[in-house]
Amino acid sequence: RCESLVEVYFQLQQQVMAASTELGPELLPRLLERFDEVLSSLVKSSFLVEKQPPQVLKTQTKFQASVRFLLGPRLLKAVPKPYMVRADMVTEKQARELELSNYSNTLSESTGEILHNTVALETNPTSGNCCANFKNVLLKKIKRCERKGSESVTEEKCAVLFSTNVTLTPSNVSIHLQVLSLPIVVIVHGNQDNNAKATVLWDNAFSDIDRVPFVVAERVPWDKMCDTLNLKFMAEVQTTKGLLKEHYFFLAQKIFNDHSASPEDFQSRHVSWAQFNKEILPGRGFTFWQWFDGVLDLTKRCLKSYWSDRLIMGFISKQYVCKLLSMQPDGTFLLRFSDSEIGGVTIAYVMRGKDGSSQVENIQPFSAKDLSIRSLGDRIRDLGQLRNLYPNIPKDQAFGSHYNSEWGGPG
Repeated sequence: RCESLVEVYFQLQQQVMAASTELGPELLPRLLERFDEVLSSLVKSSFLVEKQPPQVLKTQTKFQASVRFLLGPRLLKAVPKPYMVRADMVTEKQARELELSNYSNTLSESTGEILHNTVALETNPTSGNCCANFKNVLLKKIKRCERKGSESVTEEKCAVLFSTNVTLTPSNVSIHLQVLSLPIVVIVHGNQDNNAKATVLWDNAFSDIDRVPFVVAERVPWDKMCDTLNLKFMAEVQTTKGLLKEHYFFLAQKIFNDHSASPEDFQSRHVSWAQFNKEILPGRGFTFWQWFDGVLDLTKRCLKSYWSDRLIMGFISKQYVCKLLSMQPDGTFLLRFSDSEIGGVTIAYVMRGKDGSSQVENIQPFSAKDLSIRSLGDRIRDLGQLRNLYPNIPKDQAFGSHYNSEWGGPG
């Protein structure tokens, strides 16, 4: 704990002062200077962001954040007016310069205009915590900086810098405290949200702890990407049922545009940021992440219980569906996420022609809007041609608990 370290510091300082005569006029000043450096480092590292600002931040939108000074209750000198903490936007370049200077430099210019950006640093008498709570902050506008090559505005990372000047007791030393938030992507339109989330996800998942702001790898191992997609899926959907090996295989085929490799082949590959959210998928109008995020949104809003009950195969290709269903009895069906549309789920089922040959049909994908009008369970009940969920579960047994109790026939 920081408080314990400070107590040790003061005890050592007292012992050094008590032995000042033995230490002599040359060694004592050097030791005291070193003690000041240690205290300064300890104090600065105890100033931290307790509640992070949103990592995707829209201009003209209010947000909240808080910083905490762990050593405040122990070291802050009593003053007539409270110490004030200021919040400023900084670019990636400014964040890098601050980091490289070990936060000894001060910010020359804010890169955006924040309203209500100055808040008192107060010690709560009940909890004893020393905090500054930003409850009504608003980013009015942002200054964009020069971007590299094909970089878009949603790949541009910045941060909020929280800073304050305080005086410590009993030394009466003034010290400048600064701490950076996690990287933030600023957007001005809601339609930028999807791509901004991709930048934040990649940065949070694949950046090193001790990095220069905000450097992150351009390529990462596929198995790390699988872990990231799985954690994201479970967190967003709020389910304990994650992705399975066969799901990862399908996702690998999709992101690498390779249908000849085996699951083992993909394990040794690296996936790039461009493959994740810059390159358009072959024959589509969207990137891998835009498609995956659409699945997340649909599942979160309309399909959580179905997914958690493992009623949705979901991540499977149309070609593999045909292979699975073609040898099954009439009316065998399964559910998969649409390849051609963002945020759609479709029902594939098998039917026999008059000549006895099997034919796999895919029903037009249902969107979140469709499923808000009539649930997936009720739509499955409506469709008489659907009999058994693959491999052989009667549909009423599989989906009965998801039917609406008010049955009014096909609607």
